[in-house]
Amino acid sequence: MTKANTSSIPTKKDRKIPEKWQSSVKAMKAVQVAFDMDEKIQLSIRKQALDAGLSPSDQIRDILGLPINKRPKRPRLTVSLALSDYELLAEKYGLEAKQQLDIKRKLMEELIESVSLSDNK
Repeated sequence: MTKANTSSIPTKKDRKIPEKWQSSVKAMKAVQVAFDMDEKIQLSIRKQALDAGLSPSDQIRDILGLPINKRPKRPRLTVSLALSDYELLAEKYGLEAKQQLDIKRKLMEELIESVSLSDNK
């Protein structure tokens, strides 16, 4: 029996983190902490964050006296859509589920209209 040549297999110590990922090293080592607390307290923190233009996470950091990351350059609202959601929305808008960009445009129009209608009440 011959011994396999393992000298070319990189070990953990040998592996280098790509330069473009270096700024993410601290974030990779961070641990997310979840808080189970009364809904009224959670809602209050969320409202404070909204009023301050912060994420709930940044609001918690502010309350705890921790440094806050600068605001994102492009704050956005997000929603996760499954294929079944695209199928429902395609039917609603008279499109095909594969027309995801057109569906996104229709969603944005509907959201803007919804906000406009609620602001006019």
